[in-house]
Amino acid sequence: MTEPATTPTIGWDDFQRVELRVGRVLSARTFPEARKPAYVLEVDFGPEIGVRRSSAQITDLYTPESLVGRLVVAVVNFPPRQIGPLMSQCLVTGFHDAQGRVALCVPDADVPPGTRLL
Repeated sequence: MTEPATTPTIGWDDFQRVELRVGRVLSARTFPEARKPAYVLEVDFGPEIGVRRSSAQITDLYTPESLVGRLVVAVVNFPPRQIGPLMSQCLVTGFHDAQGRVALCVPDADVPPGTRLL
């Protein structure tokens, strides 16, 4: 029997440095300039953080119309990143399924935009 791979541990302070917040998708559109199929999302993180843009490679499981109004979880304290003509301001999180498609990481109840993941 093989031993499972060990994952390096981190401390609570390391975890606290990552700002994972809930946001509500205000708009979603195709991003034809992206190298891989993607959408441009505008996500509202509440009055403290505001609206941020992100490029998200989630086209296999979602349509732009199905994303508007949904809650998502995103990292909001990464530095902005230029992706083609878009300056991405946050990283929307998700998981790869068995086919390699990205399923969004979402809360299972309605929570206010800007709420921090604990």
